[in-house]
Amino acid sequence: MIRALCLWLCLALPALAQEEIVSGLSQNRVSITANFDGSEILIYGAVRRMAPPPRDSLLQVIVTVEDPSMPLVIRRKERVAGIWINNAAVTIDAAPSFYAVATTGPIDAILDETENLRHRITIDRVIRAVGISAEAAEAPDFVTALGRIRLAEDRYRLLEGTVQLTAETLFRADIVLPANLTEGNYRVRIFLTRDGKVVDLQERRIGVQKAGLERFLFILAHERPLVYGILALALAALAGWGASAAFRLIRP
Repeated sequence: MIRALCLWLCLALPALAQEEIVSGLSQNRVSITANFDGSEILIYGAVRRMAPPPRDSLLQVIVTVEDPSMPLVIRRKERVAGIWINNAAVTIDAAPSFYAVATTGPIDAILDETENLRHRITIDRVIRAVGISAEAAEAPDFVTALGRIRLAEDRYRLLEGTVQLTAETLFRADIVLPANLTEGNYRVRIFLTRDGKVVDLQERRIGVQKAGLERFLFILAHERPLVYGILALALAALAGWGASAAFRLIRP
């Protein structure tokens, strides 16, 4: 009986010492309207502990925000006989059009490569490209180019040192969402790391969708394309008639 109790305590103590995330979002829904010019999301929280934290390592926080990933084809242009043409292409299994990574420090110093490979945290890992080596020569360069282009377009962001962490307990991150958002459920991930290892992970969701007239036109165009086309033609004819009538009135 005593031996069994000791064994239970040995198994339970690591669980009691585990650090857990308690987090919240400033908003969990974003509406895209005609005057929408972006939105800022505050991600905040605390670390819940059942035992004192380790003294020989520092706690780090990584926050990622991404929209729904989609497959895409990346093409490489080459100049042949003075004309630029698509010479090679690879198919990416899935890649987000928007992805932001915010950290408390340099990501290479606070995240182990094995953990990065497991959780797909950095920009090069979030792009899923399996089996592209058979599609083109130097296929990994296509993935690198995609990340570089979207970083330049500010659609991918690496925000090192922007997560505030107070007394290894309270944290907050401010992520600015761009104006050209796509609809869907955006995934927010929060990682706690020590010595590069992920000690806890939490996921949350932000719903992004069109609202008002934009929502009505979007649904009409996708679910009732015939009605949408007829209305578009009618509005074009009405606009043309109105312009013609206006010119007749102002013409001497």
